Amino acid sequence: MPTTENASAGGTAVRDIPIDWEALEDAFENNAPEVHSYLHLGTGDVLRVVDGVADPQMHARIAADANYLRIDPVSSREQYRWMERYIPMVEDMELQAKLSQAIDGKGAFRRFKDVLMSYGPERERWFAFRSERLRIFMEAWLSAHALNPVPRPLWVPEVPARPEAAAPVVPAVEPPPREREREREEVREPRRGKSVESLRKNLRDIAEALGPRDLDTLTAFAEFLKARRAARSFAHHYHEAQGPADEESGPASQEIASESRSDTA
Repeated sequence: MPTTENASAGGTAVRDIPIDWEALEDAFENNAPEVHSYLHLGTGDVLRVVDGVADPQMHARIAADANYLRIDPVSSREQYRWMERYIPMVEDMELQAKLSQAIDGKGAFRRFKDVLMSYGPERERWFAFRSERLRIFMEAWLSAHALNPVPRPLWVPEVPARPEAAAPVVPAVEPPPREREREREEVREPRRGKSVESLRKNLRDIAEALGPRDLDTLTAFAEFLKARRAARSFAHHYHEAQGPADEESGPASQEIASESRSDTA
């Protein structure tokens, strides 16, 4: 994607770049020594290189590429200060005491998150507070490198259109009757060993552990499954309304014909 360079007040060329804010936020938050993040100045994408996993020569190649800029994550000390500043903002005094105890000693970040896992609304407020702090650091870092963030093109997943009643869409290849019945049984009955409520609980637990970017992908996929199921259900009702298939019409008509002859005898 082409970028536009403008002259700032100080004479430094300012480059427009479509920032991936979620990926950049992850890079600023992750200050593990073995993780190295780079911003691509053309696309705005974030490249993450992990020591021991990536090619040892990758660091040298990226360092020699002028299109990549090394990202300086927020230090652990600064992120620890964020927790200290947030705790007095908690109105629940019991929770406030638990959080104060959680950040005392090694492993403070993990214990802080574990305590908030049981307090959904307060957990969301903490995420919003932390994201605001990260955004301040990111904007200052972009400004220091003469980078002007611009909106990124939005990716919209393709969802199959619902068939219209006036012009139903019938699949070109229809599965055998037994296969269709098996599919209907699978829809009506939950998987063996797992109830519907158990599956829903597992899905909620998975969603709790995902970040905003993964939740967006999961939601798009769920909408796709919902639309596909609606299309299959419509096709099934359409076939039932049309009556038996051609290969079944022969025996049915013979039976009717034999009954007619017996009535006239």
